Amino acid sequence: MHPELLHLGPIVLPTYGAALGVAFLLGVLLLRRRAPEYGIEAETAVDMGIWLILSGLLGAKVLLLVVEGPGYYLTSFRGLLELFRAGGVFYGGLLGALVAAVFFVKVKKVPFLAFADAAAPGVALGQAIGRIGCLSAGCCWGSQCTKPWAITFTDPKAGHNVGVPMGIPLHPTQIYEALGLFVLFGVILWFGKGRAAGRTFSFYLIGAAILRFTVELFRGDPRGNVPATDFSTSQGIAIGLFVLGLGILAFGRKRAGASAEA
Repeated sequence: MHPELLHLGPIVLPTYGAALGVAFLLGVLLLRRRAPEYGIEAETAVDMGIWLILSGLLGAKVLLLVVEGPGYYLTSFRGLLELFRAGGVFYGGLLGALVAAVFFVKVKKVPFLAFADAAAPGVALGQAIGRIGCLSAGCCWGSQCTKPWAITFTDPKAGHNVGVPMGIPLHPTQIYEALGLFVLFGVILWFGKGRAAGRTFSFYLIGAAILRFTVELFRGDPRGNVPATDFSTSQGIAIGLFVLGLGILAFGRKRAGASAEA
């Protein structure tokens, strides 16, 4: 693949960084467009979206330290540089953004579920584009694969930057997840219209959790395990988000039923 989109002398534009930039921009623009439908001022939604992106970036790096250990990243200048360059673990970013959202909806006096419903499609779209960036960088690679659709990394920069095996056919886990997320984006964008509060957000959590848990079965990169289980860290978090999504869905239905009876 192509870890570097542009390389002019000392100036390097990583493909992954460019993909993240596009993902954040499209996510915020979609949030801005959807926010008024949920009773939220567009500019308020954009302000919150930017803060959540920053919180998500911080959360992604914190979970990276938890999963891979802080030893390498925090004991040398090179390690700190790698931590700055690394995208981190997506679920850490999602959890970081959710924690920040709980705070900012109180500050801005915005209903949490309304904001979450407005933001969910943008999150799914941004996540899908981010996975394309992962493919270009070589990170989040799959286990060895003998299928016709296997991919082989040959750019030594990818091997040096993220440690992806060179010259070995691997499951294109980045493509698996990106395609699934594009489908999820379309589903929640369409079926979330006019639904009970929290419906779109719960569909995102449930769908993304199932997708991530499944894709993890084909991953080949080191990413930590839930203690005393065979689940990866991301699978453990996916289970938690799946349960949370079911809870929000049930809560929304119950509240909608109570409103109808009243």
